[in-house]
Amino acid sequence: MELRALRYFVTVAEELHFGRAADRLRIAQPAVSRTIARLERELGVQLFDRSPRRVRLTAAGRRVLETAREALAAVDRVRATASARARVMRIGTGTGQFTARLERGIDALRERAPGFDVVLVDLPLTARLNAVRQGDVDLALARGVRSAPGVRVLPTWTEPLFAVVSARHPAAGRAAVGVADLVGGDLRIPSPDSVSASLREAGIEPPPGRPSGTVQDTLVEVGSDPRGWTVLPADQVAEIRSARVRAIPLAPRTTVTGSVIVPQDLPCACAAAHHSAFGD
Repeated sequence: MELRALRYFVTVAEELHFGRAADRLRIAQPAVSRTIARLERELGVQLFDRSPRRVRLTAAGRRVLETAREALAAVDRVRATASARARVMRIGTGTGQFTARLERGIDALRERAPGFDVVLVDLPLTARLNAVRQGDVDLALARGVRSAPGVRVLPTWTEPLFAVVSARHPAAGRAAVGVADLVGGDLRIPSPDSVSASLREAGIEPPPGRPSGTVQDTLVEVGSDPRGWTVLPADQVAEIRSARVRAIPLAPRTTVTGSVIVPQDLPCACAAAHHSAFGD
């Protein structure tokens, strides 16, 4: 049974005139008549008494009318809910991460489909992946994730890694520095731990380090310790405003892959749009 047939039936029942119903529906009258006749055959009842002078609902028609209206109202509620949901995009992110990329990506998505609101949901990496898996966010950004069960990982960008040291660190004036040159100093690992995952992805086993909270807290601690250091991707380095630290490219050049994480059942066209929006 087609929803269109129910909508035609309700319109004719309200107008009690096939011509006026056709005008309301903006279709030809014969199409309305054929659809109603097909619906009557499908239901096995006559819905209207027809005569050259008048159209009346039968007893069966009156019973069907109430249920048809309920069915159409339910469909309209589903569509309204879907439309409202589509106007809000929830994006999983991490504290102090992806700021510039989020701004560019959201602008790119709005160029394709303007008029939606964005809600950023700040979560540690594991919780971020779970949120995508459970439908609590529509997509998430992450670094150093190659795959994860229950979601699709779309590698989207690469960015170089930098060592960040105190301005008083012996390596602060170098053009490049290797991780081996920094071992022995105090490694701070910002939370969520993107440092270790990033280094491992690049084939470098990071030395043990002490968790130190957010990226901003990490930079304060590194700047206060002549032996302190951490590793950050280029996007986060670009946002450093403190004169107490120095960002130095890693040697050999080391990069990390950033990915858009989407639900497994997301249509390919939507996944491709998200992928291109957040790419370089």
